[in-house]
Amino acid sequence: MNNKKYWKNRKVFITGINGFVGSNLAKKLSFNGALVYGLVRNSNLNTFLYYEGINKKVTLINGELNNLSLIKRILGEEKIQDIFHLAAQVEVGTAIKNPYLTFETNVRGTYTLLEAARSFQDDIESVIIASSDKAYGTYPLKELPYREDYPLKAIFPYDVSKACSDMITQSYSNLPYHLPIVTTRFSNIYGPGQLNFSALIPDCIKCALGFDDFKPRTNGSHYRDFLFIDDAIDLYLEISESLSKSKNMRGEIFNAGPNNPINIKDLTFKIFQLILDEHSFNKFKKLLVFPTEKVKGEIMYQQMNFEKVYKFFNWKPKIEIEEGLKISTKWYADFLKRV
Repeated sequence: MNNKKYWKNRKVFITGINGFVGSNLAKKLSFNGALVYGLVRNSNLNTFLYYEGINKKVTLINGELNNLSLIKRILGEEKIQDIFHLAAQVEVGTAIKNPYLTFETNVRGTYTLLEAARSFQDDIESVIIASSDKAYGTYPLKELPYREDYPLKAIFPYDVSKACSDMITQSYSNLPYHLPIVTTRFSNIYGPGQLNFSALIPDCIKCALGFDDFKPRTNGSHYRDFLFIDDAIDLYLEISESLSKSKNMRGEIFNAGPNNPINIKDLTFKIFQLILDEHSFNKFKKLLVFPTEKVKGEIMYQQMNFEKVYKFFNWKPKIEIEEGLKISTKWYADFLKRV
């Protein structure tokens, strides 16, 4: 799908490069010959970026996303052509406990980046803003999957932070600024390199492999769509390349997900059944007790399709959840033995 030749020697800036998606994106871009620059806030070496040696293939710059003069200096001195804004405070629980931090990172970080980009419109050809399906808030089941033209009805802090950022993005992509921006709202992304073990899939795999004891944090009654990391990266690159070639795409919003939500409790059992032998799985299933309390601070049912991105880019997810879990399990088994 992606044009490898297109990316050779292109100057790309990634916020959140030390995160799960950012490091996977940097890996693919550097493989394609791009000159990748990434902003890092701290020296956390226990990430996919360092584990895979991607840090040696990119230029890392220490600093805060909210530092406007720093961002301007990076964009200007390096003559950045493409921006992927992936930096965010993504923990729903953290957002509930500390909404101020979440708003500072997700909202202020976004408008700081876009304000810096406004000064270099002659160089910058594409800006991809990674939003979230949670920006939509809660919709009745009969109105799902979400559509790109749905009003944003977010209530919970993380969801609101993303909805606010999306509105700011729309302002910068329209008159009078008309920056080349596209907003992406993907479902939950998973796969190799996700080292945040508070996330369900890596937590379940780690525990099923025997490296920890599994403790459910919710009653497992909510439903989510899951998108494999390779599919997400391919779509990011496709959108960015298309945007740089067609300014008519400015201001577009694209949803992406498999349109096949799975119950969280069912997903938990699916992962353990994949890894454990039959006897061990049956014992696990019998003994596992989920909390009975109602899930707080989270949308109960989310569903994302790929209708619009298929129409624009002929894109649809290639990796179904069963295959994605097998690939992920193999990667985590190797990773956890080494660390």
